Amino acid sequence: MANESKPEVAVVMGSSSDWETMKRACDILDQFGVAYHKQVISAHRTPELMADFAHNARKNGLKVIIAGAGGAAHLPGMIAAQTTLPVIGVPVRSHALSGWDSLLSIVQMPGGIPVATTAVGNSGATNAGLLAVQMLSAFDESLAQKLEDYRNSLKEKVAESNAQLV
Repeated sequence: MANESKPEVAVVMGSSSDWETMKRACDILDQFGVAYHKQVISAHRTPELMADFAHNARKNGLKVIIAGAGGAAHLPGMIAAQTTLPVIGVPVRSHALSGWDSLLSIVQMPGGIPVATTAVGNSGATNAGLLAVQMLSAFDESLAQKLEDYRNSLKEKVAESNAQLV
């Protein structure tokens, strides 16, 4: 979808190599019909761009930011330090430490600057998309209903799986 006209969510990542993981968040946003903007922003290589993005996010109509990063994984925390919008951090699996470095970097934010942190990798990106939808659904009844339907479909899949075992 990546509807650029009125995105409510930004999906940003530190490098294009993070896209393999972060596309899972976009897939969820597409599934729920949530407009989003996606962009590569590096906390280390483009700090001015990152600061400009964070400082103007609310003014630009964003409501939630999903930020994925691997390795040192400073992007989610540095964005959170420069905006009061909710930031969801996705630790991207790294080669050196399988994403543990990313997870610890994102989750260990100092008190006062929160980053909601998901699991490492693909399931974390999926859950980041769902968490963004949940946040938006607090103010959007049609989105809340879509979430209810989604959860019911998960229950049905479990029942079907169980029936196959019996």
